[in-house]
Amino acid sequence: MADSTLLSGDLRLAGRLDGRFFELLEALHATGSINRAARAAGYTYKGAWLILESAAKLAHEPLVERVVGGRGGGGTRLTPASLGLLAAWRHLQSQQAAFLREQEAWLTQQPALAGLLRSVSMKTTARNQFAGSITAIESGPVTTQVCVQIAGGHEVVATLTSKAADRLKLALGKAAIVMIKSSAVVLVTDFGGYALSARNQFAGTLSRVERGAVSSLVVLTLPGGMHLTASVTNDAVDALALQVGQAATAVFKAYSVMVAVAVAVD
Repeated sequence: MADSTLLSGDLRLAGRLDGRFFELLEALHATGSINRAARAAGYTYKGAWLILESAAKLAHEPLVERVVGGRGGGGTRLTPASLGLLAAWRHLQSQQAAFLREQEAWLTQQPALAGLLRSVSMKTTARNQFAGSITAIESGPVTTQVCVQIAGGHEVVATLTSKAADRLKLALGKAAIVMIKSSAVVLVTDFGGYALSARNQFAGTLSRVERGAVSSLVVLTLPGGMHLTASVTNDAVDALALQVGQAATAVFKAYSVMVAVAVAVD
């Protein structure tokens, strides 16, 4: 089955009757009680009546009717019109689910697009998150080094445990997302004749310096338009006189890079 996070749809009838409304109808049909149905669908008793009355006005006929007497002392049931709406909703939900599965299957056949959508859908606290594909893997007994090429032709190097690499089933050409916390990025404006051991070094131009109470977010724009964000103390910003338009190099260790790959869903 395709990754269900890639595609979703919000089904509504007549532009107003949504899933929550039909949850209320389902619960009412099952319980025969407005009170119990309202609780099941997350409405107050008054709110349930208001939504039912509003829908009845749209339909120009009642959607529920009172039932008097009986062992339960009476209750509320759906009218034939309401049952018809509920049946239509169930049918359309089934058709929509089939359509979404079909389109998700198509999306997974578009590697670049699917990778982009996965990177957008992933929610993390890492400010630097880039989609790409694996271009090199060097496996060792303890650690594995992975190279991921991202947009602009830039290559990010990550070092992870070999056990983690096996678990992720890394392979050449496989789509991947690399994540780097802004606090792990060091900005260098002058190497002073020294060379650094960090594998990841990206030269660019400072495009934003957003000062906070204690630290600043500094954005470095790379050739090709990619952005790297670093979290820098205000003291460091002042000491380096960081400003927009200034040349700088973002440096971070391979151990600071997290790698994510899509997991197949059965």
